[in-house]
Amino acid sequence: MARFDNKVAIVTGGGSGIGAEISRELAAEGASVVVTDIKLDAAQMVADEIIAAGGKAAAFEQNTAKWEDSEAAVKFAQDTFGALHLAVNNAGIGAAPQTIGDYDIAAWDRVRAVNLDGVFYGLKFQLPAMVAAGGGAVVNMASVLGSVGIAQNAAYVTSKHALTGLTKVAALEYTAQGVRTNAVGPGFIDTPLVRSSLSPEALTALEGEHASRRLGTDKEVAALTLFLLSDAASFISGSYHLVDGGYAAH
Repeated sequence: MARFDNKVAIVTGGGSGIGAEISRELAAEGASVVVTDIKLDAAQMVADEIIAAGGKAAAFEQNTAKWEDSEAAVKFAQDTFGALHLAVNNAGIGAAPQTIGDYDIAAWDRVRAVNLDGVFYGLKFQLPAMVAAGGGAVVNMASVLGSVGIAQNAAYVTSKHALTGLTKVAALEYTAQGVRTNAVGPGFIDTPLVRSSLSPEALTALEGEHASRRLGTDKEVAALTLFLLSDAASFISGSYHLVDGGYAAH
């Protein structure tokens, strides 16, 4: 049997990047995956790819900053696949670099609404659904910036630090009911967006800030995430796991 046979999962922000890779790998290991994204066409492309490979998936349009969408996503998973056992709260955004004194308040609100409020909304509906299904596991996608700071990124850093605290509270409240909650903190991941937004010199400098002297990959983040969702991690709850190539070891 595959690790996630007969399990139903939600992956938010699943239309691209880390979320898409996690969705594909969960499905490859037997899960029925609800791929959610604010861009329905992106989620649908990932779901179609999974189905073409012989897996089970469905796409759902979700703005995680709206609590109603989180409630609807859980209901969609239950209606489509019969239950909910696993969730990866992966959707997140950043903002343009700004010092705190100059920080745009609307930008602060947008980042908080997705990166923190959106995960709370997800947990509010996911956790009871998992208890009703007999148990499950959640991974909240934090960041290495949930443990260290970086200048001119107050909203992102603050939201990711807060997310690790929310993860601990969820674990304290629901682990005894059969639902484990953990957080993953990726370092800087090698994506087309990162490469296109940095000069060759800046990219080399960023790579050098990691002990590994390279950026991470979506697959490396997915590998840790799937482990934490699996029964092999049955005694792990309320913890925050870096996958950062040694970035935070400075």
